[in-house]
Amino acid sequence: MALRFELPDRLALFPLPGAVLMPRSRMPLHIFEPRYLQMLEDTLKTDHRLIGMIQPETDGLAAIGCAGRVVAFSETGDGRMMISLGAVSRFRLQEVTEGFSPYLQGQVDWSSFARDRGGPEHDAGLDRDALFALLSRYMETQDLSTDWEAAAKAEDELLINSLSMMLPFSAGDKQALLESPSLSDRRELLVGLIEFALHGGENEERMQ
Repeated sequence: MALRFELPDRLALFPLPGAVLMPRSRMPLHIFEPRYLQMLEDTLKTDHRLIGMIQPETDGLAAIGCAGRVVAFSETGDGRMMISLGAVSRFRLQEVTEGFSPYLQGQVDWSSFARDRGGPEHDAGLDRDALFALLSRYMETQDLSTDWEAAAKAEDELLINSLSMMLPFSAGDKQALLESPSLSDRRELLVGLIEFALHGGENEERMQ
């Protein structure tokens, strides 16, 4: 996928715990804090219109985030903004940079994630019947529901990335899913997390 803009070295950052944007996915966001309304206003003035989604961690920010391009936005009656981000590429955060803006910005490196800017990935090892059986058990225990017909029709990447974004895993688990090198790696981790939860792992200490 050829980009119509250059990837910037400096990126506006939107730290949001438990929220990860996967390659070639979309994320709706409700913007209402004044600093992030300013971030959106500034971002829309750029050619790239990129916002870096990144998770906060106890000692700062995660090492890897994903930049999304603002592909749609609308204003609500009370001045809030609804936006949609289309994922462009993951990035490695080199440092948080000081500036005059009320929101965080970071110096970023894109070089490790050239594959994100290519076409959709496919997962030759995906067993949909086994995944859906496992997922059905998990959703029943979590009192969740899904559109199984739409899931059955979804391409490999859309299915795996959507589940990775939406299922109620911990922030650390979501970060690990984001950092998975390939779609098959992400699917294997996703299955492992679901199996772990089904075996009562959520109620156990995960550090032994």
